[in-house]
Amino acid sequence: MKKISNLSVLIALAATLAARAAETAPAPDTNLLTPDFVAGEVLRHHPLLKASLANLEAMNARVPQASAWEDPRFGLDVQRYDTTRFDSFTDNEWSLTQTIPLSGRKTQRTAAATAEARGALAELHQRQLELTTRARTAFVRYANARTQLDLSRQTEALVRQFSENLRVKFESGAATQSDLIMAETELVKLLETRRDLERQFSDEQSQLNVLMNRPPQSPLPPPATLEFRELTLDLAQMQGHALRHRPELDAANRRVEAAQSRVGVARRAWIPEPELRIAARQFDGSGKAFNEYDTGIFFNIPWINRGKYRAATAEAAKSLEAAEHERDALAAGTLGHVRDQLKKIETFHHHYTLFRDRLVPLARQGIEAARSAYAGGKGGVLEVLTALRTAREVEAAHAQHLADYSIAVAELDGVIGMNPTAQTVTTKGAQP
Repeated sequence: MKKISNLSVLIALAATLAARAAETAPAPDTNLLTPDFVAGEVLRHHPLLKASLANLEAMNARVPQASAWEDPRFGLDVQRYDTTRFDSFTDNEWSLTQTIPLSGRKTQRTAAATAEARGALAELHQRQLELTTRARTAFVRYANARTQLDLSRQTEALVRQFSENLRVKFESGAATQSDLIMAETELVKLLETRRDLERQFSDEQSQLNVLMNRPPQSPLPPPATLEFRELTLDLAQMQGHALRHRPELDAANRRVEAAQSRVGVARRAWIPEPELRIAARQFDGSGKAFNEYDTGIFFNIPWINRGKYRAATAEAAKSLEAAEHERDALAAGTLGHVRDQLKKIETFHHHYTLFRDRLVPLARQGIEAARSAYAGGKGGVLEVLTALRTAREVEAAHAQHLADYSIAVAELDGVIGMNPTAQTVTTKGAQP
């Protein structure tokens, strides 16, 4: 199996991150926060990604260790006859011993370490996908919190204006006190709602900053407006893509490869590996560097410990079986996850388009109808306030459905293993 080079992996990874940083850099003429910028900041600064990179380097460093020969052994034997003095000797014997890896265990160990290193690379890609998904979903929640706050303020302004008009009418005797109290009560409720939305907006801002490895109180520019992204997705195509490209499955396959190599190591442990030995002797007073030398070959005898090696082989085989079952379970779960995710996207797509095409226009028409009826003396204050409240709730639900749909689309990339920098759909449609 081909050895992974530390340099090649790091160069490729650095190139990927550099390209991502260039692609996700904010435009100099905009003051809006974009999901691409957030994703780029997260991928550049998040500690978990740095941890995955360090783990990749650690796993990659195991490959040359596994492919190396056993260390040679050097020995010195000093013999003394008829004396107890330490500084005298009768003869010296130097020896050099080297184990020759002929059983193939070294090759199998190298293959296992290489598979583990490639698995660490797949886990790094999976962490990139996860962080990209978290970044985009966090941006959507931040943008949605801002939208909800703006909608609340707009409704609050309308109710405040209506309340002020009622006060003028009440002072002139054209409106009752109960109508004025009803409008002011509605205004107070909106103030309470706005405070809750402000807290939610602050929470989402903190989450974004923490995700980008910034102090939670760091100021953020206003978010870009969420846009509806129309999708045309095929279940079989998405499931096939997930099985081929999802990094979690790639990592599982690498674990299976590593387990297969360990089975090979265990089976080859029965094969003795020769140990070559060269020994040279020097006699006291001979004046020669070496007077004689010996060569020898030694073998370990693994067959005596049959239970030990059988247990090691059984352990490796069961580890392989476990890795294969885990991979199969992950593949089956991936198919179900893709189906559920597409169903979630379809559901939120339905909700959003239903509100956009029918409920939002009806709610806005309801406001105009209630205002006209009130101005013509055919309707009361309650009808106007109810229409305003209903419109606010419908607009808020409309924005929430867009946020839910956008989050589901962002999650799809992580489910199918799409490259974080890839564009999966074309943005189009209306804003809330």
